[in-house]
This record gives sequence, C-alpha cells and structure tokens, in this order.
Amino acid sequence: MTQGPDVTPTTEQGPEVTAADPAQHLAATQGPAAIPARVPWGAVALFVLLSFGLAWLVALPLWVLGPEHDAFPLLLGLIASAMMFTPTLAVLAVTFLLRVPATGSRLRFLGMWPLRPAKRVVWWTVAAIFAPAILVAASVGVAALFGWTTLDLVHFSGFAESLEGALPATGVALPPIGVLVAAQLAAIPLGAVINSVFAAGEEIGWRGWLVPALRPLGVWPSLLLSGAIWGLWHSPLILLGYNFGLTDWRGVALMTVGCTAWGVLFGWSRLRTGSVWPAVVGHGALNASASLVVIVAAAGAPVDPALVSPLGAAGWIVIAVVTAVLLLTGQFRREPALAPSRRAAPAA
Repeated sequence: MTQGPDVTPTTEQGPEVTAADPAQHLAATQGPAAIPARVPWGAVALFVLLSFGLAWLVALPLWVLGPEHDAFPLLLGLIASAMMFTPTLAVLAVTFLLRVPATGSRLRFLGMWPLRPAKRVVWWTVAAIFAPAILVAASVGVAALFGWTTLDLVHFSGFAESLEGALPATGVALPPIGVLVAAQLAAIPLGAVINSVFAAGEEIGWRGWLVPALRPLGVWPSLLLSGAIWGLWHSPLILLGYNFGLTDWRGVALMTVGCTAWGVLFGWSRLRTGSVWPAVVGHGALNASASLVVIVAAAGAPVDPALVSPLGAAGWIVIAVVTAVLLLTGQFRREPALAPSRRAAPAA
C-alpha cells in the first residue's frame, strides 16, 4: 500500500461514492485512510496466518482435554471468548511490523475513528442492535415454514422442558413461562451490547482490517473472501462439535457458508458507513439472539442447527433475500468515507 497524507472531504458527510469502480476513486482521492490502491497480499497472508495460528493455540487446551471431560463445557465458553481477540492481535502485528495501514491513518483505515458523521455512524450502530435479531427471528419462521422444526408460541413447551431439565428439583415454582420468555427476549439488546466487547476483538480484524485490505479486488470478492476466511477461522472449535454438533468437514463447511452469508451483511455495513462499529454491534447482536429457536420450538420438535440456526440453511435463505433487496436498490454501490476529525478540518 502506498503511503500518503489524508485528503479531507469538502463536506462533513464525506463523498457518497456511486461510481462503477469506487475503489479506484477512493484510492485516488482519500489516500490510505480509505482503502489501499492495491491489495497488500503480504500483509493479508501474515494476518491470516497469525489469526488462524493464534486461534488454534488458544483452543489447544480444549483439544488436550477432550469433549468428554466434565470441565469441557465451562472451558469451551472461556476459550471461545478469548479466541475472539486473536484477529485483533493479528491486526496489531501487521500494523506495526508491516505498517499496513500507514502511520497517521490507522484508526481511520480500520473504521474505528472518527465517529463522524455522527448521525450516520451512531444510528447505524443503534440499528445493528436490533437488525440481526429480526433476521434470526425470520430464519426461525423460515425453518418452521419448511417443516424443519415446529413452533409453540403459546406455551413455549420446548423452552419450559429445557428449564425443567436444567434446574434441580427444589420444589420452588418457576415464574410463568411467558414471563421468562419475555425476559429472555428483552435481554437480547443488552446482550448485544455486552457481546460487542468480545465481538470487537473479531470485527476489528475481519471488517475493520481485512475488508478494506481486500477492497481493491472489488466489493463482492472482498465481502465473500473475508467472510469465508472468517468462517474457516472457527475450525478449532467447530471440529470439536461447536455450533453444529459435527466433528468433521461438514461442520466447517456449514460454518464457512454461514459466516460468508453474514459476512456479506456485516461487510456491507462497514463499506456503507465507513465505520466498523455497526459490524461490531451487529456481530454482538447475532451472538445474543442466535439461540432464539430454542425458546420458541415445541417440545420434542427437531432443532437441527444445520437447518434452523441463523448460520444454517434457514439463515442462508433469509440473508439471500435481504442481500437481493440491497443489491436491487443499489446499496452495494454506496461507499461514503468517514468525515475528517474536527482537528483535521481545514480552517475557515
């Protein structure tokens, strides 16, 4: 990537790029703070190597312990959370070792700062708290429509059954199931915010660094390739049965397709806003709402994650429809830059 000074846009909103090849326009007018003029393949290779290598290193205790060990479920949650920060560690390495992006443009390249134009960044980030949960709910509806599961939206019998099996028999009556379900649903926005702390560890790598690094390839190659890399990165956990209960290539394939699909939306939010924060919060919201089907499925109904989860076939269908709408309305052609910080604004 060539180094050069930031060129501040003439308006606070930044230029709305709708040209046939926005990458060339941004590289020419915005400098390295927007996107590189060409893909820094050496840095990309180092980033992928480090993020994958660190992920396997962090997950190593799980492989030593094995899924049969009593401590495995607790350790899985802790290690999965720690593993989420490995892409950010890889970003730090390529940033300081290879100087990609260049000094002086790093936070802007990553979409972390400035948070301007505030109206665009803030409102997209707020919308990201709720949008993934809506898509997850739609995927549950699709799963029911195709007969992949059966819903119980009155008695929530599957959720009630799971609570009864998980809690010890103390004789203490639980609150009405409707209250518990309402509490679970109301907690999703809070869970999205809390999960965003961990999701940032991933998104600074995937959508913050990798998407703009690959952007010279074109919008679709950058979104699809970064999403596939994101999915494959999960392999140390997926091969232990995480998410899909499969311990072979099928689980990795399902995760890769699911992450590629969601990566299109998260990557689009990154390019559409110039900021990484909507993707961060959206990722947190996806993690917070991913188990919605467990709450609404009927007792005894099949709940195959490969079919009914937001990363499975139902989720793929919903995202395909949303992506088609965005494509038909020209949303993938709009790539506004972040506004300059007030310190960097030219004097009147």
